Amino acid sequence: MSAARHHHRHLALVVPAAGSGDDDGELSALERWELYMRGAGRSNRTINETLGVLRRLEKFAGVGVESVRPLDIARFLGRPNLKPNSRAAYYGYIHSFYRWLGQNGGTNAAAQLPRPKASKGVPRPITDEQLQNLLAVRMHHRTRVMILLAAFAGLRVHEIAKIRGEDVDPQARTLRVTGKGNVTAILPLHPLLVEAAETMPRRGWWFPGNARRRGQPIRPRGVADIIGQAMDRAGIPGGTAHRLRHWYGTKLVSDGTDLRTAQTLLRHANLNTTAIYTQVSDARRTEAINRLAAGGARAQHDDGAADGPR
Repeated sequence: MSAARHHHRHLALVVPAAGSGDDDGELSALERWELYMRGAGRSNRTINETLGVLRRLEKFAGVGVESVRPLDIARFLGRPNLKPNSRAAYYGYIHSFYRWLGQNGGTNAAAQLPRPKASKGVPRPITDEQLQNLLAVRMHHRTRVMILLAAFAGLRVHEIAKIRGEDVDPQARTLRVTGKGNVTAILPLHPLLVEAAETMPRRGWWFPGNARRRGQPIRPRGVADIIGQAMDRAGIPGGTAHRLRHWYGTKLVSDGTDLRTAQTLLRHANLNTTAIYTQVSDARRTEAINRLAAGGARAQHDDGAADGPR
């Protein structure tokens, strides 16, 4: 029997169809779905986000997920306070669950649900001056290292939270990062991060959790809050950790890094995602030209000069 066939057979044994087996009836649909996701190797982050969305759907509909109607899902996703990207992500979690449920004896309530469009907005990086102001603010050392990881390695908050001393190779000046979908990448370290790494633990979590999470890293939400508070103190409006990653991506592209290299450094699965950063550079070039044009027009008007050479 092939390894793949054996693997699928194992999954079928761990996650049987809904309502089959004496012991399996004691597990809820969400518990069985969680087992399936773990058996399929999904990351803890994906599992937690998926279950969180489905539990919010249950609360919204007032019934268990197995009793949710298509109209309930449509109303849940159609709430006006949901941002387009959140709506698209929620759809993905919900659609995957109900497709699995439909294949395992339940009803696929999301079968006819149209896929919402995700917003492909332009990244919103902070400015160079704002980054300088941020790094000039008094802060704890670990806060500064978090900021450097976001701005000079382009790490997401959940990636920052999981950094360990063992992930750093001081001789090669590289950092091992496990990102979305449990994909691991080796990134070159910026000189500022090489210096910072010398001050951090050689083993174990760089950012351990509090007493209630002994032996575990800080939560991603904690990283986001810590960086956000520092940005508030620096007077950066709408400051978020992800805007530091946007600064990183924008600087790469505007400084002439080719898109394929930028894609590997940003760890985008799709080159089109990286290409969005070119829109920022294009917008900045357009602003520069517009400023020149406006200045020239004002000068002509003030001098009252006739048309010059063409």
